Amino acid sequence: MNRKERTEQKMQELFHSHAAGSEGTDGGFMQILQGYIFGDVCYTGSMDNRMRELVTITVLTTLSTLPQLKAHVQAGLNAGCTPVEIREAIYQCAPFIGFPKTLNAISTMNEVFLENGISLPLPEQRTLESDRQRYEKGLEIQAPIYGEEIEKCYTWLPGDFAQAVPRFLTELCFGDFNTRSGLDSRTRELLTVVLLAALGGAEMQVKSHAEGALKAGNTKEEVVCALVHASGYMGFPRLFNALNTCKELLQHD
Repeated sequence: MNRKERTEQKMQELFHSHAAGSEGTDGGFMQILQGYIFGDVCYTGSMDNRMRELVTITVLTTLSTLPQLKAHVQAGLNAGCTPVEIREAIYQCAPFIGFPKTLNAISTMNEVFLENGISLPLPEQRTLESDRQRYEKGLEIQAPIYGEEIEKCYTWLPGDFAQAVPRFLTELCFGDFNTRSGLDSRTRELLTVVLLAALGGAEMQVKSHAEGALKAGNTKEEVVCALVHASGYMGFPRLFNALNTCKELLQHD
């Protein structure tokens, strides 16, 4: 297939619609956009449509680009993502982008679900039996991948904050979200790398979570594929920042 044919095929798979032509006020721009994302990037690397849409949904949630998020929640369903997988991908953005942006994304997601006749609320994915387990179970996930360096790094904070800040991280990021079912740890870690890359200015965390994604079972190629797939949404500067930050981890053997 040539590039035009690849773009048309991918648009049909994801959106059940034809690729852009020259019609409309900005047909030429849409052809460039679709050609790059759906004709080039979507055919480069190992990820399937389902995983690519989870990456896209994560990036669009991070950037709070709600019209595009709405389109890609639908594309995710078309690509075989379950509603629970989509919801979990959006939920786990909260500790990184804040609750307000995440709530806006959830509202957009639920709008698409209702349009597709999906009953809400979706099944609960919480696995904790009590709030007391938030720290214990969170640390069980955090420590093997990231160690306990965070707690040591913030002993300089005044008063209760020296213990509270690391504890909040463990309880919220790993306890409240990473203990949930619906996405495995391998997928959660890969999506977190893309999320942090899309944020910009979080290169230290990108490198840490890229290493975590590898420890969780992702390959170097998969991490690079996810970042390159995100480039059409977050831009090349953030792609190159992430790749350069993780060069030692991701360079081929």
